[in-house]
Amino acid sequence: MQTITIDERADLTIDVAFAGAERPDRLVIVSSGLHGVEGFLGSAVQNSLLEDPAEAWPLPDDAGLILIHALNPWGYANLRRFDEANVDLNRNFLLEGQAYSGTPEIYRELDGLLNPPGPPRLLDLMAIESIPALWRHGERALRRAIARGQYDFPRGLFYGGAEPSRVHRVLLDAYPRWIGGATQILQLDIHTGLGGWGELVLLLEDTVSAERARWLADQFAGIKVEWSGEGIAYPTRGGLGTWCQATFSDRAFDYCCAEFGTYSGRTNLSALRAENQAFHWGPSESRSTVRARRRLVEAFAPADRSWRAETLERGRDAVRRSFAIVLQRGGIG
Repeated sequence: MQTITIDERADLTIDVAFAGAERPDRLVIVSSGLHGVEGFLGSAVQNSLLEDPAEAWPLPDDAGLILIHALNPWGYANLRRFDEANVDLNRNFLLEGQAYSGTPEIYRELDGLLNPPGPPRLLDLMAIESIPALWRHGERALRRAIARGQYDFPRGLFYGGAEPSRVHRVLLDAYPRWIGGATQILQLDIHTGLGGWGELVLLLEDTVSAERARWLADQFAGIKVEWSGEGIAYPTRGGLGTWCQATFSDRAFDYCCAEFGTYSGRTNLSALRAENQAFHWGPSESRSTVRARRRLVEAFAPADRSWRAETLERGRDAVRRSFAIVLQRGGIG
């Protein structure tokens, strides 16, 4: 077990558990909490793995498992999707030479709708207020422009930051140590919010080749795999997956963003907007602020018991499949 302190004053840490070979050549990574409040399901999956007897996950002498808990500990502790600087960490991992600047034009046009400067209202009218934009641009174009990542509105949604975040800098140092000399790596980064209720979709980075995407889809047969902006996927800047694959380009590194669906995209965007207003503009204990916080938690960690049970089992199954893929000798290389 390893603990990386992000903030001693607030007792914020990223906790990492290791199993299997001390210097594995083949590696499965299961990570959670990159988007803070989305971390509850990932944490449940990781805890369930730790509770299993060792024989439940037999590892050959050259294989290992890494569990990375709460990649965004501040967001997780404070029930926000973003970090303490309002940075969306999955838009912050820009590659060398990429500038922390730029915003899609549609996002600029909709700044007033997405990021109104004032506390949230008890009656949320975003569904009505967004109708003109839907007519002008269509839902798919809106989704791609809004969620791609922006770098010019520091108090806005999906803000990628002005520089590498604290977590980015920590992982820049830690990832090479965690991975060591492993040459075959598969990471499941667990998220919630996108997709149908309780459904699991594995999203691949745009940089993945078509051949590799088809191979992974075959290996995960029975689990939906999407690539290159199809289905619920949309292109983003500064994603952790793209950074991992670029950083370890000399290895076979497959990164899958494991998205578990909750409510509709419009419902979740409305919850994100209200909570963001509450964080920046709302009195901390007002009715509208408390309600906005509760809405955000429900949007990304539904209280429904059947949703929690089904997604937990689907998450465990995805980990089993990941082991089967990595443990194929030569199959992943």
